[in-house]
Amino acid sequence: MQSNTSASFGNMFFTAPGATSAGLSTQSARPVLRGLSDAKVRIQENGIGSVDVSDIAQDHGVPIDPLALQKTEVFRGPGALRFGSQAVGGIVDVTNNRIPTAAPIGGVAAELRSAVTSVDRGWESGLLLDAGSGNAAVHADVYGRGAQDYRIPSYPYLVPPTPAPAFNGRQPNSATQSAGASIGGSYLFDGGYAGLSISRFTSDYHVPGIASSESQQHNQLEQTKIASKGEYRPDAAAIAAVRYWLGYSDYRHDEVDVNSTNLGDFQTIGATFKNRQTEGKLELETVPVSTPLGMLRSIVGTQGAYQQLDTLGQAILLPAQTTTAAAYFFEELRHTDTLRTQLAGRIESVNVSGTSFDFPSTYLPPDAPSSSPSKSSFQPTSVSFGVIKDLPANLEASLTLQRVQRAPRALELFASGPDDSEKTFKIGSPDLTLETANTAETGLKRARGDFRFNANVYYTFYDKFIYGRATGNFCGATFATCVAGGNGDYIQVAYSQRDAIFRGGELSWQWDVLPLSDGIFGVEGQFDTVRATFADGTNVPRIPPMRAGGGVYWRNDNWYTRLNYLHAFTQNDFAEFDTPTNGYDLLKLQIEHRQRWQTSPWGPVEVATGLIGDNLLNADIRNSVQFHKDEILLPGRTFKLFLNVKYGAETPANAPIGAVRTQQADPIYRKATTAPASDWSGFYAGGNLGYVWGTATTYAGFIDNASQTPLFGSTPTARLDNAGIGLQAGYDWTAGPVIAGIEGDFTYANQHGRSASNCPGAVCNAALLPFNAPMSADLGYRLDWLASIRGRIGIAVTPNVVAYVTAGVPFGLVTASGSVAGFTAAGAPVTTPYNVDTFRFGWAAGAGIETLLAGNWSGRIEYLHANLGSFRATPNLPAGMATSFDSDVRVRTDTLRVGVNYRFGAADRAAVAN
Repeated sequence: MQSNTSASFGNMFFTAPGATSAGLSTQSARPVLRGLSDAKVRIQENGIGSVDVSDIAQDHGVPIDPLALQKTEVFRGPGALRFGSQAVGGIVDVTNNRIPTAAPIGGVAAELRSAVTSVDRGWESGLLLDAGSGNAAVHADVYGRGAQDYRIPSYPYLVPPTPAPAFNGRQPNSATQSAGASIGGSYLFDGGYAGLSISRFTSDYHVPGIASSESQQHNQLEQTKIASKGEYRPDAAAIAAVRYWLGYSDYRHDEVDVNSTNLGDFQTIGATFKNRQTEGKLELETVPVSTPLGMLRSIVGTQGAYQQLDTLGQAILLPAQTTTAAAYFFEELRHTDTLRTQLAGRIESVNVSGTSFDFPSTYLPPDAPSSSPSKSSFQPTSVSFGVIKDLPANLEASLTLQRVQRAPRALELFASGPDDSEKTFKIGSPDLTLETANTAETGLKRARGDFRFNANVYYTFYDKFIYGRATGNFCGATFATCVAGGNGDYIQVAYSQRDAIFRGGELSWQWDVLPLSDGIFGVEGQFDTVRATFADGTNVPRIPPMRAGGGVYWRNDNWYTRLNYLHAFTQNDFAEFDTPTNGYDLLKLQIEHRQRWQTSPWGPVEVATGLIGDNLLNADIRNSVQFHKDEILLPGRTFKLFLNVKYGAETPANAPIGAVRTQQADPIYRKATTAPASDWSGFYAGGNLGYVWGTATTYAGFIDNASQTPLFGSTPTARLDNAGIGLQAGYDWTAGPVIAGIEGDFTYANQHGRSASNCPGAVCNAALLPFNAPMSADLGYRLDWLASIRGRIGIAVTPNVVAYVTAGVPFGLVTASGSVAGFTAAGAPVTTPYNVDTFRFGWAAGAGIETLLAGNWSGRIEYLHANLGSFRATPNLPAGMATSFDSDVRVRTDTLRVGVNYRFGAADRAAVAN
């Protein structure tokens, strides 16, 4: 992860054998596995789906940041059917410690991740904290990143408009920024755990492309996710483990345009996507039992999900709902110590409801499409069989045969319009049926020894492959503007089904050639290819090119250096209405140094520093799997300088879950430390007083109802300042001079403020001139209370004083109220009041100093910044209004407070000193 120079999760896969990524923005990249993407690849975090709309369009981001990850894997074959029916493309599984499975060794562990990049003047930083002992463990993380438009080697547009846009050496409209935080905890018990986490992700990223750059289009994304999972491994004769996963996610992103008028520039929202989803899974694993064929291990489970997809504006499709219920099994039979077989099956019931459209067969006007409510039901069934054989010389051979079915998604069935940011006009087909993939795959790998490799070849025949194809038509924002071979900004894409064949393979290898100096010198290589055609021999759209490469490396206990070259061949196997994609040469350099002090004065510490050079040849790179590739170049030559600092003992790879008392030993220190004279461990509670200042910034827009043309806008700010009083409670763990813990707080401040936006009558109601008919919006906001759950970590700077940083997830109820005054098209005055209550989550970060007072009392001073994201507060104006009003509100608060805590059960300081 650290060697990846991109700012997004999806681009981590860009050069991986058998994988790549697709996305118009560096922040919206999504994994592409073996030429398959979107609904054919499931992305999940800690077993729960990522819950976004990245499978709908290539401008939609995945709300997962590499700064918060610990490991990423791709599952295929029988094991993948435990998670979903996207087993053909693969299951991209992301894991982190947001729901701890055990307490860290020594009680406290922390990691700082930070880096800067040259190509986009970018920065990134993240802090991860784990603490716990006995029956409790907690986790907290906070992160952020930002980047300007990235540098590119040459002019980005292969077919520029007239006049051609100016070029300043950077990809226009490619800047990004994102931030997030999470807090979680688990109850640990003998043989298991049960935990809960809440996480918040926000991002504001610009979308490159000719039309998108002209309007400075950017997407504002935010997600709040609540997840729970647990596992129990009883000491029983029949049951090995019981596991559950449960999650709820509230996702939204706005596609924002910057409008330029004689009265100034202002923002309006072109489209909004909302995805609310609940998902749960329960499974039971049996203890291996002896059979005449060998030891049999079984897993059975059930899974369910409900998705509510809501859209506004130019958002491809109307609201839709999807309900999924599934049952599955996984069997592994170990015939001998070197031979095992696996068998998995899955059956689902999928119901998709929404609004379907009946478009003309030519996908062209003048006939307008008719619409009607629609509901489709599917019952996909899947089965997968695998054989795994251990061979001499540490070799492992595998064979997989599977038949996997997938139900069409709401987008594929009901798409009916433009995506304002992706600049596509998508058309679904309500007649789509199940997609069936029949796959044979064989593999050979060697994971140990001086020569290591992994090779796979596969062949998949698709019965009724679902895909989006460019029709050759181009559109504006409405179907009436679509023309054949026109010059509209929107590529028309229609969803269809055809039989298709995918075949290909991937190979990666490393060879430790010889000892050199005090390390190992080696060589490596990789190759991958996928060929995808329909039954008539024509090409499947947007398939990655064949790639081959290799490199050299040298490593020892502290250093790792690597020089790698990858050549992508020209992609001439393109579909109708597409264009070829030139090949490129990618050269990458990695220099990394790691130093670990197992018994330092501070305890176990590891510091990693490194320099990554990517695209050192400054090659022009276009991505054959994405739309508008003739308008977007990937970043040019870049250097990344990174620093990672880890604190805490290393956890063994096979560490048991649950409450394991042997893991609670204190770290070993080289010499006596400056440990605090008092033990800060334990529960505490107290109160605080302070001052809270904040803002509610409104992006207000007045829009013509007939043409949906933005007429006027402004950005007024309401001040939310007031004194506050609150309570806090938490629990701390102490490890030498390091103190870490979890805290919850509640503050009542009665914050409220007002602002206004006014549109001149000559702009908003020009048809009524010479009668002056202005419009105005009175905007009021109230935040009565704010609470948060945060982690904190600090250092004892003196025996009785701790300096700490804190981060987590705040939440509160924001009320937007006011009125919009205007005129009907006939000149009658109208005033419309509105009141919107919205429960907001966000991310928070701060710092403070706490000192011990008399007895069990302590005092503190603390600063805390909270970002509650943005929300739309748009009143429904009465019929007859020529102009409508829209607003997007961003709420931020800052708090400076003093407080006292009573530390229950803390030993007297003098006694501890003695």
